[in-house]
Amino acid sequence: MDQRLDVSDLPAPEPLERALDALAALPAGDRLLLRHRRQPYPLYDLLGRMGYRWEVTGTEGDWRILIEPADADPSPAR
Repeated sequence: MDQRLDVSDLPAPEPLERALDALAALPAGDRLLLRHRRQPYPLYDLLGRMGYRWEVTGTEGDWRILIEPADADPSPAR
């Protein structure tokens, strides 16, 4: 199941903090769909070091980042 988190209206560093908190509480097998107003490049660096993979879609001002553990089955049936 995808957990959704919209941080698009929050000032820095709250989006990063909230995303990390949400990942820490993410149930096994779930993914996090993060909505952000900009590309969170510092988060991408942390995700890679923490063993997550991510997929980015959207446009300037409305980005969607789907985050899941790198060892998760990437099947689209979720």
